[in-house]
Formats: sequence, C-alpha cells, structure tokens
Amino acid sequence: MHPSHFAVLNHMVRLGDGRTPAELASAFQVTRATMSHTLALLDRRGFVRLAANERDARSKLVFLTEDGRRFRSEAIGAVEAMVRQVFDPQTLDHLAAALPHLRAIRKRLDENR
Repeated sequence: MHPSHFAVLNHMVRLGDGRTPAELASAFQVTRATMSHTLALLDRRGFVRLAANERDARSKLVFLTEDGRRFRSEAIGAVEAMVRQVFDPQTLDHLAAALPHLRAIRKRLDENR
C-alpha cells in the first residue's frame, strides 16, 4: 500500500467517512482522477465501500469498511512499536508534548485551505 492510500484511510478515521471523492480530492489537493484511482484500489482491497449519494445522484460517497479500519489500526500499532524501539522514553515524551501543537496547526490549515 502506498503512503497516499494509507493517508486516505487515516483521514477518514480521523474526520469521519461518508465524504465524496471530490471532497477527498480537495482535502488531499490532488485531481479527482487521482483520487478516483486511489479509491478504486482501496475498494478492490475491501478497505472502502462506494455508495450512491442520495442527495446528489451524480456523485458517490465513500465509507470505510471494517477491514479498512482494522488495517489502519494494525498499521498504526506496527508503527508505534517501531517508534518505541527507536526512541528512548524521554524523546517519546517530547514528541507526545508536541502533538497538541501539531494538531492545532493541522486544524488551522484545514480550516484555511
């Protein structure tokens, strides 16, 4: 799986699913064609489900499947385990202290896209 594909799963867990491919393309600043390709690959792997948009028949909505949520959770767990092996506890404390600030920056950037 490419990092960009994982990023879509992570984004949907973080902000919720039920978004259109166009909304996701905008969030990732890629073309709709690029996002459609990414979603097709995730759909083929069973990580997302595309459904008709009842409010706009011209578009679809994207939903995470249980397999997609499980894959993302397992991947995060694997990365966390690697990080704990590489960094000492004091460094991890410093990184954890930075997280609220990084989240605030991400939120501000999302709001002012």
